[in-house]
Amino acid sequence: MVSRKLLDILACPKCKKPIDYDKENNQLICHRCRLKFKVKDEIPDMLLEDAEAF
Repeated sequence: MVSRKLLDILACPKCKKPIDYDKENNQLICHRCRLKFKVKDEIPDMLLEDAEAF
């Protein structure tokens, strides 16, 4: 789970646009870049090299 405060300040590292949180899969999603970022122990992994395309 990612806190609302953190979600309010996070942005996609590639396009710098806001990202969405997928609670069901515990990941952050940038629909513009079509990238998924994993969240582990409430810490998002926002590295582009670790992102997964969809």
